[in-house]
Amino acid sequence: MSATAEPNASTRGDRVLAWVERTGNKLPDPFILFLILFLVVGVVSTLLAAMDAQVTLPGADEPLVINGLFTAEGLTWLTVNIGANFIGFPPLLTVVTILLAVTVAERTGLLAAAIRLTLASAPRWLLPYALGVVGVTASVMADASMIVIPPLAAAVFKAAGRHPMAGLVGGFAAAGAGYSTSLVVTSLDALFSGITNSVTSTLPDPGAAVTPVSNYYFNVASAIVLALVAGFIIDRVLEPRMVRQNVPTDEVEGDAADRFQSNDEEVAAALRSHRRPLEAQLTSQERKAFWAAIATGTVLALAMVLAVVPQGSPWRNDDGNFLPESALMDSIVFITFVLFLAPGIVYGFVAGTLKTAADVPKVMGEGIREMAPFLVLAFMLGQFIALFNWSNVGPALAKVGADGLQGTGLTGFPVIVGFIILCSILNLFIISGSSMYTIMGAVFVPMFALIGFEPGFTQAAFRIGDSATQVITPMNPYMFVVLMMIRKYEPAAGLGTLISRTLPFVIPFWVAWLLVLVVFYFGGLDVGPGVSPRMD
Repeated sequence: MSATAEPNASTRGDRVLAWVERTGNKLPDPFILFLILFLVVGVVSTLLAAMDAQVTLPGADEPLVINGLFTAEGLTWLTVNIGANFIGFPPLLTVVTILLAVTVAERTGLLAAAIRLTLASAPRWLLPYALGVVGVTASVMADASMIVIPPLAAAVFKAAGRHPMAGLVGGFAAAGAGYSTSLVVTSLDALFSGITNSVTSTLPDPGAAVTPVSNYYFNVASAIVLALVAGFIIDRVLEPRMVRQNVPTDEVEGDAADRFQSNDEEVAAALRSHRRPLEAQLTSQERKAFWAAIATGTVLALAMVLAVVPQGSPWRNDDGNFLPESALMDSIVFITFVLFLAPGIVYGFVAGTLKTAADVPKVMGEGIREMAPFLVLAFMLGQFIALFNWSNVGPALAKVGADGLQGTGLTGFPVIVGFIILCSILNLFIISGSSMYTIMGAVFVPMFALIGFEPGFTQAAFRIGDSATQVITPMNPYMFVVLMMIRKYEPAAGLGTLISRTLPFVIPFWVAWLLVLVVFYFGGLDVGPGVSPRMD
């Protein structure tokens, strides 16, 4: 470990974070918490509806009317849509589908084999920084990054003799707090550019055209800086604290074989072998299985490439492209599912951890069984988020905040900082980047363009506020997915536990990201091809 402090040593920072943890853990159970928030939004929306409250968004033809829950219309909406609100809860699409495949890859031993093969000679000191790069860049996988990276990082850290909780929480923090940037162009870049262009078309001088690569230079610089910051925090803050607190390094619920329901004891025994401390070297059978799995994944990846490359591919959009939207961009969950499931099955049969085809759904079922607490919580989360959107309280909240910033009269770079602060605060309540940017962009992109800021630069500034704070807000549904992972090691862990561990990432990420923007602004550097901070 990098930590040199005694296990029970305590620092002032530890005491502050311990207070955050205790305070957060006093919050009601997440299900009850969101039931209370649901009722609060219901009451507020009803009062606003009774006052005929409306909010007009820039560029909208008609004002948005606040809909009240405790009205005839609202109660009818709830009784008709309670099931759809649950099933339509967005993370269910990603979490449950990908979990089925990841469970197979993990329980058969494929992921453990990959870790043992690739990290046998890797220096331990480099792992936090490598995780920083992977986490920050993982937004190319969209929301899947927040459920794929943490458990893999935990396994990597444990295999290398480091604390698995540092990998788990650090992976989530890097992927979540750095979500809006990446070393590669992602679908988010295309989405943001489309929104930006949609609100600049009526300006007398719309500035430089905004494309999916208009923030690329800024994104690359940001991703590198944030990866280094994430690695430093994981190595020097998070992991030493886990050691001082004596956080368990092993799951306490029993190993996978104990939970695996199979009549074949050989299968259970094989699975049990993959839950022991990882050895550095693979057996010849494991090595053969690993390369068979890699070959399977490679063939599937090539097949996907060949399917989308032809100009007439159905995975392209009507313009023959992949961005900003296309069937390919909408297939990220499928691609991730297949590239975990198929290699995992091949590895299992070659290594002997799977004996019959019937063992595959049994292994997949284990993943769903462990997700039962989240599925129950998702019911209440789905109701709350659906009400937040249907009532129009969310857009109204953002509009009030935007109007407040507009009224300050700030100019120059300080107004950009104020804009980022507002976005960071609203991000605690409105997790969807596309939803928030639709509202904020409609107000601030035209306003800032009129005072000389390039729309592409405003878009770059928005990215900072859109990401840094989302790893400390209960509004982020993936917080609860990661909390379920933590409870495998610490059954008594609460939301405050997770927040206290992700909080050290927020301010450093925010400050470092802002400093990158400062360099681009005052250095007059293009944030992307042909997009400078200021209009000529």
